[in-house]
Amino acid sequence: VVENEIQARIDNIFGNLERLEILSSKEPPNKRQNAKLRVDQLKYDVQHLQTALRNFQHRRYIREQQERQREELLARTFTTNDSATTIPIDETLQFNESLQSAHRGMDDLIGSGTNILQGLRDQRVTLKGTHKKILDVANMLGLSNTVMRLIEKRAFQDKYFMIGGMILTCVIMFLVVQYLT
Repeated sequence: VVENEIQARIDNIFGNLERLEILSSKEPPNKRQNAKLRVDQLKYDVQHLQTALRNFQHRRYIREQQERQREELLARTFTTNDSATTIPIDETLQFNESLQSAHRGMDDLIGSGTNILQGLRDQRVTLKGTHKKILDVANMLGLSNTVMRLIEKRAFQDKYFMIGGMILTCVIMFLVVQYLT
């Protein structure tokens, strides 16, 4: 009952994550990548929970099967001349179950690896975009600083030209007044 409830809640979480993914695509462009990354991380975490639940169920199933076989073995009565004194142990069946278990484990590992790789790819895309934006801002600031320095230098030079022109005009006016009067 508890396992079914946990499974139902995990399924509910998956449904909510699907809705979140749809909603994250409707976010503004500057927040969309971050929201998508968070939804992917949540999916990754829920998949780990799903895998842990499956592993627990599998261990419980094996434990119950072993207990059932043990009880069958202990409940069996043997007589000296009974023709059915053999114990039904099929090594091929056990080997096949072990292989299937290993196969499921490898599938889970491959799925986890794929999710991790996809998460890294998403992070790389995000970091590339961020890096490009930082370089653009740095270039704009560098250009702005250069332009500001040139403007300040030009204003400084213009101030001296203006002062020199005023002094020259005053000298010419003084000389004109002196020679004309």
